[in-house]
Amino acid sequence: MLAIIGASGKLGFATLTALLDHNLLPATDIVCTTSSDSGAAKLKTAQDKGVQIRRANWDDAPSVWEQALQGCDKLFLISSARIELDFNDALPGKGREADHYKALEAARKVGVKHVYYSSLAFANPSLSRVMKAHERTEAWLEAGGVRYTILREGLYNESWPLYFGHYKVAEDDDERSEVLVAGDCKISWTSIRDLGLANAVVLAAPSEEWAGKIFYLAQAKAYRIAEVAAMVSRFKGQEVKLRVVDREEHERFYVRERGLAEPFVKWWSKTYDALRRNECEIHDPTLERLLAQLGVAPKAMEETVAEMLGA
Repeated sequence: MLAIIGASGKLGFATLTALLDHNLLPATDIVCTTSSDSGAAKLKTAQDKGVQIRRANWDDAPSVWEQALQGCDKLFLISSARIELDFNDALPGKGREADHYKALEAARKVGVKHVYYSSLAFANPSLSRVMKAHERTEAWLEAGGVRYTILREGLYNESWPLYFGHYKVAEDDDERSEVLVAGDCKISWTSIRDLGLANAVVLAAPSEEWAGKIFYLAQAKAYRIAEVAAMVSRFKGQEVKLRVVDREEHERFYVRERGLAEPFVKWWSKTYDALRRNECEIHDPTLERLLAQLGVAPKAMEETVAEMLGA
């Protein structure tokens, strides 16, 4: 029995959908946790097919997590979305990894045999802060005495607005003719759909095939943020320039001029230190090899940008 923690989120839902749509696992062999009514509603179609839906919240007692994972021998742990725990240089055990530890300890207690963890496609150790909770969780898995597989998921195609100066796609950010960022390099952007499908193939394989492995899931084609700016300009029909500044200027601008919360901006801005070191240009063929098994080609970055801009 496979448990998916965070199955109603973007990556979890894409993984669950791929498992079911491609008949990689029987629905009755899957347990999904959710923490909200909206999450349960999103999973209703899967539940109707036979997937078990269980409630568990990161703030719940360990006993709730143990009950949610009861009877499962595999666990796919989607990383916690509570990024605010990471702000202000959270001490070890106080960032998002605290959420992960709760689920992992419960899994170990109820006898889960194999944990698959969705890490992120940065270096380890990384210059970024977004990777810190992942680094700590990876270290727990390597020392935790359970069989593990670590999937360092490529940066989402769909996340380009975040890297592109917190660009507001939904608000049609037309007044911005110039976007400030604190660094640039090639990034192996990968769509959520493709990541979900690759995850699903790994999860459905015999446990021993991926045990003890750490690998990246990212497509081979990489683009600089400057190239994304060119795509945005083309699809919007107006030029949007990219300007690379130092991290201190970036932080001042987005706090004072754009009104973003300072703890978030300072946490996020160190991502650009990692980009300048070229941490996110990935050379690992695993994702494309897994997709090819199902006759699928990676979704092009240009297609995602066009769709998101309504082009």
